[in-house]
Amino acid sequence: MAEQITLGVFASGGGTNFQSIIDNCESGAIDARVAVLISNRKDAGALDRARHHGIATEVVPVGKDLSERFHAADRQHVKLLREHGVDLVCLAGYMRRIGTGVLEAFDRAVLNIHPALLPSFPGAHGQRDAAEYGVRVSGATVHFADEEFDRGPIIIQAAVPVLPDDDEDTLAARILVQEHRIYPQAIQWFAEGRLKFDGRRVRLDPPSHGTFDDQEPGVIISPPLEMG
Repeated sequence: MAEQITLGVFASGGGTNFQSIIDNCESGAIDARVAVLISNRKDAGALDRARHHGIATEVVPVGKDLSERFHAADRQHVKLLREHGVDLVCLAGYMRRIGTGVLEAFDRAVLNIHPALLPSFPGAHGQRDAAEYGVRVSGATVHFADEEFDRGPIIIQAAVPVLPDDDEDTLAARILVQEHRIYPQAIQWFAEGRLKFDGRRVRLDPPSHGTFDDQEPGVIISPPLEMG
């Protein structure tokens, strides 16, 4: 078992990925605990989820990118994360850019989940953009966050087929199921110290002992999951 790490989570919305992280921490599937939930919105549903589980909450309004308010929020984020002894920062539906202060203070320790197969369809509407473009396959990506928005080194991806009658909502719902599987797995690999950088590639060391044969029909997850 890996040594337990401490997580700080950022979320702007309902927080279903946040709930998945909490559930996997509480079940022991992830060797981690969530110390604090930070949101830019005081009405975010994720805040209620945190309070229900006795997790500290902080609301930090964030201004436009690179404004003075944005930089002030960045400094506040670093302060809060350090006060809570955070080892790994997890962005879980956080709809604001993360500042350089957090990225520098938690170098190679900020993860993000994106509902598309990066580098395709970055930005706030990955599912809609994929459905409207007419791709045959979409999915979800967990990656290390860096200063290039939705461009950081990729850890794990889940690919799902796009059905002929899919719209943004139906595609998003199927992708979300896989998000809840791959994000906890990426966090656990980080906790185990198995994510190694090779340039912009992230290698899993040792390689996954999961198998592609265990995956759901029509879904491809790479590297294969080791968690149920």
